Amino acid sequence: MRKTILLIIAILFTGSIWAQDTNSFSFSFDHSALSVKDVNISADFYKNVLKLEEVTNRTKKPGIRWISLGEGKELHLISTIKGNITITKAVHIALKCANFDTFVKAIIDQNIIYSDWDGTLNKITIRADGIKQIYFQDPDGYWIEVNSVAKL
Repeated sequence: MRKTILLIIAILFTGSIWAQDTNSFSFSFDHSALSVKDVNISADFYKNVLKLEEVTNRTKKPGIRWISLGEGKELHLISTIKGNITITKAVHIALKCANFDTFVKAIIDQNIIYSDWDGTLNKITIRADGIKQIYFQDPDGYWIEVNSVAKL
């Protein structure tokens, strides 16, 4: 009798776990989109400065280009919507870089201005956890953070 009661409780408990799964969502990051003035200038920036690859724009609409962020994630550059955009550093794209120091040298060689979070030019932030960070802007003024990979 005791085993039967335990079995019934186990079955009911398992059923409640399954019910919770049907009420939850399973999200994963897909893409981010930026409204840009000139889609070609912006795409060139992301391809040439950050060395990101362009992927096929499956919408096939003009004025839209897609850039791969790796692992199936994308950045969509959209120049079809006109209007002013207010941009602050708090809204930014952050990318990890295994070759952080080499990347910083590369953007210096391209005369790209970078700063720390506070805005001190040509300064690298080193967080308390040892991660290095810099911030710079794309041609439309969007902020990009590039940081080093976590130290093991």
